[in-house]
Amino acid sequence: MASYLQMNKEQLTAEFEQVKKEYERLKSLGTVLDMTRGKPGFDQMDECGEIFDLVGNATGFTNCEGTDCRNYGGLDGLIELKYLFSHILGVDHSQIIVGGNSSLNMMFDTIAQGMTHGFGDKPWMLQGGIKFICPCPGYDRHFAITEHFGIEMIPVKNTPNGPDMDIIEELIKDEKVKGMWCVPKYSNPEGITYSDDTVRRLAAMKPAAKDFRIMWDNAYAIHDLYDKGDKLLNIYHECVKNGTEDNIIMFTSSSKITFPGAGVAAEAASPYNVSLLKKRMAFQTIGPDKLNQLRHARMFPNFEVLKKHMKKHANILRPKFEAVINELNKQLAGKEIAEWTNPLGGYFVNLNVRKGCAKRVEQLCAEAGLKLTSVGATYPYGKDPDNSNIRIAPSYPSVDEVKSASVILCCAVRYAALESLL
Repeated sequence: MASYLQMNKEQLTAEFEQVKKEYERLKSLGTVLDMTRGKPGFDQMDECGEIFDLVGNATGFTNCEGTDCRNYGGLDGLIELKYLFSHILGVDHSQIIVGGNSSLNMMFDTIAQGMTHGFGDKPWMLQGGIKFICPCPGYDRHFAITEHFGIEMIPVKNTPNGPDMDIIEELIKDEKVKGMWCVPKYSNPEGITYSDDTVRRLAAMKPAAKDFRIMWDNAYAIHDLYDKGDKLLNIYHECVKNGTEDNIIMFTSSSKITFPGAGVAAEAASPYNVSLLKKRMAFQTIGPDKLNQLRHARMFPNFEVLKKHMKKHANILRPKFEAVINELNKQLAGKEIAEWTNPLGGYFVNLNVRKGCAKRVEQLCAEAGLKLTSVGATYPYGKDPDNSNIRIAPSYPSVDEVKSASVILCCAVRYAALESLL
């Protein structure tokens, strides 16, 4: 396709007239589509319908250790799920805490504990002006937690191998820098997986702050779209080699495996960190929802069963992702007005449009009936310095709806770029 950057004004004007006509046609269709969040679709959640039959009067309420899951107790979760999550996070089961349905809640609580009680040093809130490294574009809810607690966010651009480690290794020389956020596999929104070198450099870091913590949100650890997915190096093993195992706290959940509203979350850490976390948890809960944990333990009695289940998810999601990529290639390839990722897993396709055009694309899409994630949400404080990043979330709509949404999106990208160029 002809590059817009190589066209003269007359050619751009003619192209713009054609795109405007197509846009008005799409607008007249009365489309109503929502691609704001990476939610599992109905078809994915239906794959877990049997889970509700696995616990009850007919099937019993006790786990493998004989614990009556209807009663109090079990502060850090059922042993069966500790073993299951140990396969996902790559640590010993004794280092796993299994909680409620939200890993975000566990992350919020961990940051709150750092603020009020610290991690082996004074509480963060008594140290004044603390900071967190925020690789971006990134997960808006991570940034919202940090902002909520008044922690200064330092944006660091991602590279194809993960966050820019040269910059991070300089930033951690400041003892006010207390941690960083990471989505290391199929990152939100770019879908990149940290390279082995990036993982090793993160594990080798010796920050000036002795209470520095990497918040390792491995949300998409087993969410491959293809048989040959990305491989992520085990950061905990690398940390142990460097004597930095206390620097890392890991999180994951079954939110995109079973049900976002009724899944199971887990965090993992060094024995020292787990001891701190469990000691504080004892004051806030008498135990998690063990009946829901038991449902999940019976649904996935071992890791092999879980992997087979995730192939069903891949078969549902793959056509949706391919529909987006196909339309991006069809409408935008060669025009030099956009770049996008083609991830092997996760929940998002990342689109970077012409600088200064993302908000206009969002507006045009909204007027044509397509809701996107708010432009800027993938950056700290909601401010994309280039006004260029758009997160595409194709998981929730049907394949046909994703195709329709992609046509609108690509038309809007061309419209906004031509406006800018003219």
